Amino acid sequence: MSASTCGIALVGVWLFAASPCRAQDPPTRPDTAQLVPVPMQDPSDTTGGPRPMEAFLKSLAVPGWGQAELDRHLTGALFVAFEGIAMAMTIKANQQMSYLESIDSPAAEGKRQEREDWLVLWIFNHVFSGLEAFVSAHLRGFPDDLSVRAIPGGLSIEIPWPRLP
Repeated sequence: MSASTCGIALVGVWLFAASPCRAQDPPTRPDTAQLVPVPMQDPSDTTGGPRPMEAFLKSLAVPGWGQAELDRHLTGALFVAFEGIAMAMTIKANQQMSYLESIDSPAAEGKRQEREDWLVLWIFNHVFSGLEAFVSAHLRGFPDDLSVRAIPGGLSIEIPWPRLP
């Protein structure tokens, strides 16, 4: 290899190595003058989901329905799962109570109490599901969760408050 070829190759390598990489560029921040603030959703606005009383009545009738319309699918699924458990246990206790009554067993009174307990839990699930949907419908326009950061000497808790127009 001649000296001129080595020199050209060395200059090419030097130019390539001297050029900054994309990762070395300083981060660009968006121009804040062009950002448009997003207003907080009005709680009486019905475009974002059902109104609070509507969500309450839907979840009172069918636990999880109001939560599903408010995009709270996990919460709705938990109410539906408990509904199934309470329903199955009520039916089971009712069948066992019927059998114990047919053979005149003294344990029938205990099964009657167990059936009533499951019925109360079943009703409680309906009421609590409705109340949860009612509160969630009222709070659907609020900002996301709190953020906690560690800082020297303690913690910093940021509470996102909506800007009022």
